[in-house]
Amino acid sequence: MPVHGGKLAARALKQAGVECIFTLSGGHVMAIYDGCIDEGIRVIDVRHEQAAVHAADAWSRLNPGKIGVAVLTAGPGVTDGVTGVANAWRANSPILVIGGQGPFSNMRRGSLQEMDHVSVMRPITKWADACYETARIPDYIEVAIRYAVSGNPGPSFLEIPMDVLGTPVDEDKVRFPVIRTSAPKLAPPREEVLGALELIRDARRPVLMAGTSVKWSNARAALNAFIDELHLPSFVNGMGRGQIPYDSPQLFNRVRREALKQCDVFVLAGSVLDFRLGYGRSVPAEAKIVQLDLENTLIGHNRSSDVALVGSLDRSFELLLQVMKEESIQLDFAGWTDELRVRETELETAFRSQLDSDEVPIDPLRMCREIRDVVDENTIVIGDGGDIVAQASKVVPVMAEGAWMDPGPLGTLGVGMPFALAAQLAHPNKRVLIVYGDGAFGLNGMEFDTAIRFGLPIVGVVGNDAAWGQMLRPQVALYGEDRVVATQLNYTRYDLVVEALGGHGEYCERPEEIRPALERAFESGKPALVNVKIRKDVTTGMKGSTYV
Repeated sequence: MPVHGGKLAARALKQAGVECIFTLSGGHVMAIYDGCIDEGIRVIDVRHEQAAVHAADAWSRLNPGKIGVAVLTAGPGVTDGVTGVANAWRANSPILVIGGQGPFSNMRRGSLQEMDHVSVMRPITKWADACYETARIPDYIEVAIRYAVSGNPGPSFLEIPMDVLGTPVDEDKVRFPVIRTSAPKLAPPREEVLGALELIRDARRPVLMAGTSVKWSNARAALNAFIDELHLPSFVNGMGRGQIPYDSPQLFNRVRREALKQCDVFVLAGSVLDFRLGYGRSVPAEAKIVQLDLENTLIGHNRSSDVALVGSLDRSFELLLQVMKEESIQLDFAGWTDELRVRETELETAFRSQLDSDEVPIDPLRMCREIRDVVDENTIVIGDGGDIVAQASKVVPVMAEGAWMDPGPLGTLGVGMPFALAAQLAHPNKRVLIVYGDGAFGLNGMEFDTAIRFGLPIVGVVGNDAAWGQMLRPQVALYGEDRVVATQLNYTRYDLVVEALGGHGEYCERPEEIRPALERAFESGKPALVNVKIRKDVTTGMKGSTYV
């Protein structure tokens, strides 16, 4: 029976376990929508293609072993999605982006919205190509997904011209390959595992940092078994947040700088020595480094490792424990952990006093405390902003794996509602809360319309200081208060914008108003926004960013 290419694409996606695609309506890719109807794949249409790709990114983060899919029309549809692809690239999120194209029969003749999408996408994807034969669409989808999930994961881009999608072919003559959305688990050699243990055995003050590859390796259980066995002080960054339980005696937060300065062996698990670790300068030059990661290309980034365990991190941690048992290696750093815990408690007590301010305009940390007090184990929190999200990350506990999401190392603003759409669709019984900066809200705030159309009761809270605060403070510090430009906003009533779209809005000017407003927002059963007027810090308070 003849079927068009859009139906073949949808059938291949269904076989890959795809439950929904994120898109913005476009004529070049409508055949895929038609196929999705037959396959029972939900079509979630957003208001900007950047949001579609961000949502696909979040879908992959929230559904281990599944791949997020965005379908973009040609030309500006694809270019609008570039930022989302770049963010997924830096965050190592395995997603598939399918882009439309003008008819292949008119290639290079200047059809509507024709451009070289593949060349645009190639630098920010693991794989980018085009399919020009209808019967081979499933083959290309399989290859794209295989590249996306293998090794250090990331996005793949597949272009399919509209006449290739629209051409009917005999389905019996089409090969539908097996599509695997999880890569095989590779293990490091035993001699390297033994070398790592010998290095750690000689340590007095070891420290572990768990990062994004822990998540993509599904290594949470093995990681925690390892650090619990050793009583090893541990920190998290990137998508490592949530991989260690928030109440684990091995997990630390506020003492990180001090612990790194004192450490003599640094176990770098699924993270790289980028700006978050001072490109390696945060760790003493004389400290030894044991690095665990998915690919050899990630080893020794900015600073050489003394021992490298390349492979799936769950296998690496399992082997570390296995070899310890086989070789009767006993490691226990409880004394060092206890020492850090005393200091962590001191810093936590000092910090806690900053959360109770009653001042007006509202102290940003007081707002974060009120958010903390409504978050429970059934809440997914998404950070979309600069300083306000940095502060929230210090106050709001990550109650479970996948309970916190932020853009990642690209620092892309605008991920809030797109991430939340995927979160609420993937976990309809959970509460989804976005922590916004007022600048960030303006980028994809119209996606509240998407949430309203699909009946997704997502709640956002805006820390509104009428400024691009993370830029304002360093601008004043560098050039003076009389040279402020391009960093000022208004105390805009974003809550009224959401109300106008059909959602629920709240406005808070006093700290005691915040929690009741958040509770009413969740109880409304609608997409809702709580707009909080906070103090504008120009030269004091939260520190601005420094780009180095």
